[in-house]
Amino acid sequence: MRSCTVPTNSKSYPGLSVAVLLAVAGSASGCTPSEPATDDTTTGITVGPTVGGTTVGSTDDGTTAATADGTATAPTSTSTADDTEGPDTAPIFDVDYDTDSDTDGPPIDMCTVQDDMNAVGDCNAEAPPDSFEPDVQWVWTGGATGEQSCIVTALVANLTDDDGNGTIDLCDVPDVVVVAATTHTAPGYVFLLDGETGAEHMRFGTQVVDHVTPALGDIDDDGIPEIITVGFSDGRLVAFEHDGTVKWTGDTVWEDGLPNGTGGLFGDWAYGSVQLADVDTDGDVEIIAGNMLADHTGHTLWFAPEVAGDWNASTAADLDGDGDLEIVLGHAAFRHDGSTLWVVPSVQPGFPQVADLDGDGLPEVLVTNRGGISLIEHDGTLTYQDLRPTGVSSGGLNWIRPATIHDFDGDGAPEFAVSSQTHYTVYEPNGMIVWDAPVVDFSGVAGGTAFDFLGDGIAEAMYTDEQRLHVFDGGGNSILQIDRTSVTGTEYPVVADIDNDGSAEILVVSNGAGAGFPTVQAVRDVQDRWIQARRIWNQHAYHVTNVREDGTIPQFAPNSWEGLNTFRTQAQIEGGGICVPTPPG
Repeated sequence: MRSCTVPTNSKSYPGLSVAVLLAVAGSASGCTPSEPATDDTTTGITVGPTVGGTTVGSTDDGTTAATADGTATAPTSTSTADDTEGPDTAPIFDVDYDTDSDTDGPPIDMCTVQDDMNAVGDCNAEAPPDSFEPDVQWVWTGGATGEQSCIVTALVANLTDDDGNGTIDLCDVPDVVVVAATTHTAPGYVFLLDGETGAEHMRFGTQVVDHVTPALGDIDDDGIPEIITVGFSDGRLVAFEHDGTVKWTGDTVWEDGLPNGTGGLFGDWAYGSVQLADVDTDGDVEIIAGNMLADHTGHTLWFAPEVAGDWNASTAADLDGDGDLEIVLGHAAFRHDGSTLWVVPSVQPGFPQVADLDGDGLPEVLVTNRGGISLIEHDGTLTYQDLRPTGVSSGGLNWIRPATIHDFDGDGAPEFAVSSQTHYTVYEPNGMIVWDAPVVDFSGVAGGTAFDFLGDGIAEAMYTDEQRLHVFDGGGNSILQIDRTSVTGTEYPVVADIDNDGSAEILVVSNGAGAGFPTVQAVRDVQDRWIQARRIWNQHAYHVTNVREDGTIPQFAPNSWEGLNTFRTQAQIEGGGICVPTPPG
């Protein structure tokens, strides 16, 4: 049911140096015989170090925002985007009514979530082996009043009624949510961009902290995600409706829960992030912000006695197997009522990543912090501490970077990847190096992700350093570089099906360090042959089972390590459900 018409009128963009080190144009379209492909695309990428061309200017009336204080402003004409037409009326792969079912029951409404994420099937779809031919689908150059600096991860969810049927659902085009400011640490604003064209739907009127990554999710059970971040004026949580209206402001300043003198460079929320989870499985969503837990109305429930620290992305996981979720800071974990599950005093605060890394069926917590890499068992037992296998010293921000967990080499077992200043490295769970690639990130704390674009069982690794997006194959060979610029907060590239065409895209952000590049770049395969990814990426500590595709937060979140066993990477979907490609061989 996929619409296989290749998008037309793709353009190239000035100033974008895109080095495609392994990109061969393929003839196969991925279409069925009954759905022939058309291909009159002018690619925006050529094999070689640079790409020239002209920027496409496109505006979109988008969604008209409310005019009250704290709500959204009207769309602007400053965004540049692909000038392709909008989606046609043909069914879009994986999002229409399934009329081919073998059952005698009613057709399945593919505009709504059909997958509870409690089962992971085998993927059947596989792209032709020569299908890695990247192209810049669109760029967004910032807001009308100069908001060109984005230092946090772009997020994806359905927030606008694009087909005009009165319902926001999976048949609409996903939206890209970014926070941008005129300069780093200036007041930031939330922007909603159309996932297909990059056109700006709206800018929210309330100022927010530009270096806190928001979270997207339905916190009021109305079926539409809200956006939760930190207000610029007072450091309190603030929740927005999907149209930019302020829903509520939190009752406590995030910093109030910090012991004296532990605020760090900017405070506990500096380069921090917001996460969503139903930690007590009562049907109401809780909000995690560093060492603070709040309810879905913004009321603070408790502060942990331990500090998450600067550059944090706390997460939630059922470490003790009691059915409720613990709040994991990295070196410490707390039950949903605020009581301590465990603390490992010798491990510094840092980024937690949760997965089954030793094959025992139980979760471990991988911590990346200023000291290096540490691994803690689900019960708080320390396996190893402060490993620094690349030889980079523990000074400064050399090791405190978010990590990614995935099966990078197709052996059926997880590895993890993290940077260390001049290295992006994939490790076995015991800390042995699988492969290592040179990068440039002296300024700190960027991250990576992974996705199997071809569905061949071997994922491509991605990382954004100060100068470019890197994409690596399963052996660590560079297959794509796209120039960008950043002082590297905690941002990382995101993979999602942002235009609902049945094929994955990559989102890359930039901010004002050195030569300017577009604030957001969206990258696709020139013929949209990449395997379909989920149409959501809702928070920094994303691990697939933390959110359904429609932005609802599960009351009983499946343990991510029992199925995909990934963290901060994207999943492939088929027929509305999560699946895993078969490892090669």
